[in-house]
Amino acid sequence: MKRVIKGYNIHKPVLIIAMLFFTVVQSKGQQSKPSASGFAPVNGIKVYYEVYGEGRPIVLLHGAFYTIEMNWAQLIPELSKTRKVIAIEMQGHGHSPFSDRKLDLVTLASDVAGVMDYLKVDSADVAGYSMGGSVAYQLTIQNPKRVRKLVIISSTYKSTGWRPEVTNAFKGFKPEFLTNTPLETGYDAVAPDKTKWTKFVEQMIAFAGTPFDMGDSNIAKITSPVLIISGDNDGLDKVELMKTYQLLGGGLAADLSPMPKSHLAIVPSQSHVGLMMQTKTILGYLDDFLK
Repeated sequence: MKRVIKGYNIHKPVLIIAMLFFTVVQSKGQQSKPSASGFAPVNGIKVYYEVYGEGRPIVLLHGAFYTIEMNWAQLIPELSKTRKVIAIEMQGHGHSPFSDRKLDLVTLASDVAGVMDYLKVDSADVAGYSMGGSVAYQLTIQNPKRVRKLVIISSTYKSTGWRPEVTNAFKGFKPEFLTNTPLETGYDAVAPDKTKWTKFVEQMIAFAGTPFDMGDSNIAKITSPVLIISGDNDGLDKVELMKTYQLLGGGLAADLSPMPKSHLAIVPSQSHVGLMMQTKTILGYLDDFLK
C-alpha cells in the first residue's frame, strides 16, 4: 500500500527516510503504564526513564528521533511480564529536555550508565536499536562489567558498517524536511519545550553526519554474549556485519567446535524500520538468548 506525504519535493534518500519514519510512527503498539518514571540527573543534563515489571533488569535504548513509545511500545508489555524493563529517552529525545551539549556516543553511553547508577542497577541486559545499538556497543566497551548480555538490533559500531547510501542519506538533509511529519507531532506530544524542535533536528543531523568507529579491537574484547539481529535489507553492510560476528567469536563450523556464546540472526525480507515492527520474531530471539 502506497502512502503519500504531501508537500515533499526532495531528493530520493530523504523522501525514503521521511516515509519510513511516517510508517513507524503510525504503528501503535499496546499501551502499558510504567510502574515508575522520572528524570535522572546525569552529566549536567536530565535523562527521562520509565520502569516496567519486575525481575532481571533489561535496559532499552531507542533509535534516532524516536521515543520510548515509538520504538518499544509493542515489546515492553511482553518483556515486562518476566523482566524489569528500564526504557530510556536519550538527550533531546521525547521527554528528555534539549541540551546544547554536543552529541557523541561516548557521552550518551555515559548517560546510560548514569541512569543505571541513579536507579541502583549494577548490571543489566541491554538492547539497542539503530542509534541505540551503537550507544549499547559503546556502553559495553566503557563499562564491560555492567552489561550482562547485549542485544544489537539493526546497528553497527562504525560508520562503514552501513551501506554507502545510508551514510550519504543525511547529506543535504535540512530540518524543514521533517516539518509537519508524525515525527514532529510525536516530539510535540511529550517534549518539555516544543520550540526546541528545529535545534534538536539540527543537532541530530550533525550527529548522524559524524563518522565513528569504536575499533575492531574493542569489539573483540567484549566478553558479554551478544545477539545481533539484522534485516536482510536493513541498510547494514552484511560483509562488515559478518566480520563483526567473527570478532565476537561467531562464524564457526559449530559441528567441529563449541557453539559460540554470541548469536547472529538475519531476518528475511526486512528493512531497517520494518525489522523493528516484527514483534513476535524479535521476542522469540530475545527469549532464547536472554534465558
